[in-house]
Amino acid sequence: MIKYLLNCKNCSLEFESWFASSKEFDKLKKLKLLSCQQCNSQKIEKSLMKPNLANSTFKQDKAYKNYKNVKKKLREYQKFVKENFEYVGENFAYEARSIHYSKKKNKKNIFGKASIEDVKELKEEGIETSTIPWIEDKEN
Repeated sequence: MIKYLLNCKNCSLEFESWFASSKEFDKLKKLKLLSCQQCNSQKIEKSLMKPNLANSTFKQDKAYKNYKNVKKKLREYQKFVKENFEYVGENFAYEARSIHYSKKKNKKNIFGKASIEDVKELKEEGIETSTIPWIEDKEN
């Protein structure tokens, strides 16, 4: 995982975001899946950030406490999703289309896995999706 400081060239907002790799950032930008949190512009550029190297003082650092707090909140969010949404696994794109095009819109909300290409196609079809970070149950 890599964290970038991002800049919106439209409204000058600076915000941070995590990516699986530097190539992942480039791929998402190319597919126009990155947008500003404030103005929704897709004119997003990455800035340099100093590396955050773990050492003996890191655990006492405020950043580490913030990291633990964010991780806890993500786990709470995951628990909420698991309890209130139906897991459809790799069939997410198919199930999302089934719900969207069905005349009966009373189906439970879903979550699952989708490729970047699937998410792009769903967006083009007007099907709203959200991507969230997911922490595996096992500790790293």
